[in-house]
Amino acid sequence: MRIRLTPEAKADVAEARRWYRERGAGLDARLIDALEACLDSISAHPDRGAIVEGSIRRLLMRGFPYGVFYVPYSDESIVVACLHGARSPHVWRRRGAG
Repeated sequence: MRIRLTPEAKADVAEARRWYRERGAGLDARLIDALEACLDSISAHPDRGAIVEGSIRRLLMRGFPYGVFYVPYSDESIVVACLHGARSPHVWRRRGAG
């Protein structure tokens, strides 16, 4: 199944990557590897993520405190957010409503 990230989700990833890059030791590359593994899992098993509200699902990234919030459809899953666990749920709720 195809995965599509919204512009907002891409911005989330860029922000997280910047933050981890500043901490050094290749953490930003590890973050991207974890994200790609999470997206591969969503692609293979779109119903794997926990339903968090309505049709929005969340799959946690291994090794990082981030959740990937997405809406699965018959032909693709749309990632609406990639957020740190401490972020307000209002962010992904607002994005998933569109």
